[in-house]
Amino acid sequence: MKYGTSLSRRALLTAAGATGLAMALPAPRALATGSLPNLTPLPAGAPHRRDFAPEEQRFASYLVSLAPMVNDIEGSDSSTFGFMGGGWWRTPSAPYNARVQEHVYTLAWFLTNARSWNPYAGDPALLAGLDAALGHYLGLQHSDGSWSEYSAGEHSLPATGFALGYLSKTHVLLKRANLLPTRRTQIAQALHAAMTWLLDPSNDGVWQTPIHFANQVTAGLAGSALALRTNPDASLSAQLTSAFARLADTGQSPAGFFYEKGGMDMNYNFEVMLPELADAWRQSGNDGLVTMAEKYTDWLGYNLLREPDGSGWFSNIAPSTRTSTLAYADTRPDPERTALDAQFVPAVPALGAFLSAREDMAAARAAWAADTSPVPGLAKQDTSPRILSHAIYGERYPTRRAKSAAVAAVPYIASKNFTEHRTDHGQDFLYVRRPNVYIGAYLGARPTTLARTGLAFLWHPVAGTIVQSLNNNDYGVWSTVLPGQHPDSDGPQTGEFFGGKPYAFRFATPTGSVVTDVRVGNGLVERSVRASSSATETMPLILKESDRVVFSDGTTVPWGGSASATATGVDLHRGPGVVHIRWGTPHPATLAAASVTYLGGTRRMHILKVPHSGSIDVSIRLAY
Repeated sequence: MKYGTSLSRRALLTAAGATGLAMALPAPRALATGSLPNLTPLPAGAPHRRDFAPEEQRFASYLVSLAPMVNDIEGSDSSTFGFMGGGWWRTPSAPYNARVQEHVYTLAWFLTNARSWNPYAGDPALLAGLDAALGHYLGLQHSDGSWSEYSAGEHSLPATGFALGYLSKTHVLLKRANLLPTRRTQIAQALHAAMTWLLDPSNDGVWQTPIHFANQVTAGLAGSALALRTNPDASLSAQLTSAFARLADTGQSPAGFFYEKGGMDMNYNFEVMLPELADAWRQSGNDGLVTMAEKYTDWLGYNLLREPDGSGWFSNIAPSTRTSTLAYADTRPDPERTALDAQFVPAVPALGAFLSAREDMAAARAAWAADTSPVPGLAKQDTSPRILSHAIYGERYPTRRAKSAAVAAVPYIASKNFTEHRTDHGQDFLYVRRPNVYIGAYLGARPTTLARTGLAFLWHPVAGTIVQSLNNNDYGVWSTVLPGQHPDSDGPQTGEFFGGKPYAFRFATPTGSVVTDVRVGNGLVERSVRASSSATETMPLILKESDRVVFSDGTTVPWGGSASATATGVDLHRGPGVVHIRWGTPHPATLAAASVTYLGGTRRMHILKVPHSGSIDVSIRLAY
């Protein structure tokens, strides 16, 4: 294929022409005994950034990588013919893993969408590759309608849920272009079987109380909604309506988050579940999904911590059960995984606080278009068909003015005084706001070994996030660490909540090896620890390069470096104020930079360590 030939063809692509291309291809059976034609890579210098409409810039890197991706499809071995090899998406990169095949949607999009910058619209080699990939994908489906992921015999919820999404969208693209009619019939049959499996309330691989992986179920419901719009089925539609009600009842915590392994997970909730919920809502119009989005937005209002300079949001990451997304930039240019969340903004304006503003996205896209460097291709594994599927509904980003209003209404910004205590399945989520301080704690049961209990964050309205406790290691934690690097946070800790002024609460390890009392007053946090042996207090401080940090003996701590001192405390000078951290009597202490950075490297975690004999009282006074 010549690049110029494809370029002229794309502008002439019509339904009839597309049908002709399909008819000109060898039949799938014949293809399976031969080999697939190569898709011609883009010429040097292509594509040109200014050719893309702003809202379609997300397609650019995928366009660059399309030919390599297609040319990695297995085309010679009849047993794996159509397997999308090369390791582009999902692991294991094995022929039995149906999730690897989800990029059929990517192939179908470029095949069926004519753009001035897309030379692959109507391309016969791309059509042949897509046909083969679909054949392999459909061939992996079990007789009960499910697909496999980690082993050939597995009946996988995520593989089936996401297959419903990507295959239903691929089916729509092929139908509009009048391509691969036989394959479309097969897809429709496969979708019907998958829905029968997924929507069955007795299928305990999908439906539990609470649901184990809400994002995976919701992906399947979104795909089902589209599949049923394309090929209506009254019985399955009724089951889908019931499934949406079950999702609301068992997929979302009364605390507001969506269940992931029995708890919350910022990444999966904000970047996967909420977009899938938006997809399901746009396809179904089910008002219950809006209510779920409202409840989750309220949860975000306590757990995303806004930097006062507007640069972004820190995550309350300690309770996360599966992943460790530490922060979000205020403006997140393409491609980014929360884009589809904005579909809810007209119905849930408060959600706009946590999304990019329309004007800021326009500025970021203008800067991208003006960049003279080549469009980079995608790194293998760092790809996702979800990025492209986010484009199907248009955009609903809030205006900058609407976003500012939503930010001002975030609970800890709008109010200087509240105590919010939420519970779920033995887990306690505590949020205490007083003038000049906002602190969070995660206590009680721990659904997975990734989550870390104890004090989770400390925020100030002028200084921003001062402490963030991580969830994936035993070092970046606000914790009492016993000998052998055993922090109290690496396990369940029972909470007792006393209230009063200052607000008082206590938490302890199951054996009582560490008992911590906390009091929160106006601009003051006091933490008293009693341990059964010598221990070390650790506090993960978030420092900016402009900060000045000095131990009480005068020793200065360099940003990005380390320092030690025998001191009674340390002072963090930021902006117009000072954060005074004191532990009373002199102790040998260290403050050292960690590898964790935030928001484009403008902040870095530095871990304060204060060894003690088993008893220590630490006060944090925020003098602003």
